[in-house]
Amino acid sequence: MKSHKKMRLGIISALHEEQQGLVEAMQGPQRRSHGMRDYTLGTLWNIDAVCVLSRLGKVAAAMTASILVEKYGVTHIVFTGVAGSGDKHVKVGDIVVAEALLQHDMDARPLFPRFEVPLTGLQRFATDLELSTQLAAAAEDFLRDDVSSVLKAADIVAFGLQHAQVHRGLIASGDQFISSAAHLHQLKVDIPDLLAVEMEGAAVAQVCFELGVPFTVMRTISDNANEKAAVDFMRFVQTVASPYAFTVIQQLCQRLAG
Repeated sequence: MKSHKKMRLGIISALHEEQQGLVEAMQGPQRRSHGMRDYTLGTLWNIDAVCVLSRLGKVAAAMTASILVEKYGVTHIVFTGVAGSGDKHVKVGDIVVAEALLQHDMDARPLFPRFEVPLTGLQRFATDLELSTQLAAAAEDFLRDDVSSVLKAADIVAFGLQHAQVHRGLIASGDQFISSAAHLHQLKVDIPDLLAVEMEGAAVAQVCFELGVPFTVMRTISDNANEKAAVDFMRFVQTVASPYAFTVIQQLCQRLAG
């Protein structure tokens, strides 16, 4: 990344399992507690980094991102985690790297247009192009070269991961776990280019926009955001999403370190 300021990468996940192994991989880890969260500072594959769990939801994610920037001086943020599919071409085990994010439950009509964050003039917050491109390349390398070495063959078959792909596009966030096919269908009607739904990314996007911090979001698709969304969710997070995130972040750091 081209910057006069030394990079400090903030890595956020909502759940412990989505970030498992990263803190253990840190060199010289130092734990700091603030606002009921533990921030671990150290070096990951030659990149100065801070890892933290945000917990679920937009407020939790926004608070975490703000503290990362204001208290711990991060210059760039990556959010990793899982999401529900928002498109028939986005399958379980695929990775979505956001190009933009919106809050699908933001609706201040008639004062402002639907989805527009009041007083920003924006419905969608764009991710950093360079950081997102590096992240997508790391994800593509992982799916092409490393899946079979970090996942058990039985899990690859069980979750149908043999042909997993990377997608880039729109992710929508809201304080709702989408587990209704009808709800998802209506969201798709309202937001035709939607690729994935989750609960934190757009809040981090707004914070980063307002603070001028480059950011990106990676989501591993864990379910189809329908009535079966909660089935085997934690098994997927533990056995698939966790090694996905660890290996992609490793490759991203190696790319950024050059």
